[in-house]
Amino acid sequence: QVQLVESGGGLVQAGGSLRLSCAASGSIFNINVMGWYRQVPGKQRELVAAISSGGSTNYVASVKGRFTISRDNAKNTVYLQMNSLKPEDTDVYYCNADVRSYGLGYEDYWGKGTLVTVSS
Repeated sequence: QVQLVESGGGLVQAGGSLRLSCAASGSIFNINVMGWYRQVPGKQRELVAAISSGGSTNYVASVKGRFTISRDNAKNTVYLQMNSLKPEDTDVYYCNADVRSYGLGYEDYWGKGTLVTVSS
């Protein structure tokens, strides 16, 4: 079994910064893509940023130039540095990882989410 635990959410004023972290633990052989998604209640969950095991990154257009995703493969941890935050970034942010456990194939795992609130 694999667990993803997010941290780093909170309340910040517009223009401020936050850094989210997500640590994967459990029976992990390899992690392929790790990413961050966000979802406002009643809306579809959207990909914010993703990073491959080799370091290739992908961002939704609305956060390009403001957010940076990174990962520490040795710690099975992914980060999301969020700068120049806007009220419209307010959301619950979910960590996602494509994990291969020992003796098994790749499976998709999700964290429970961390709330980011940006005040105007």
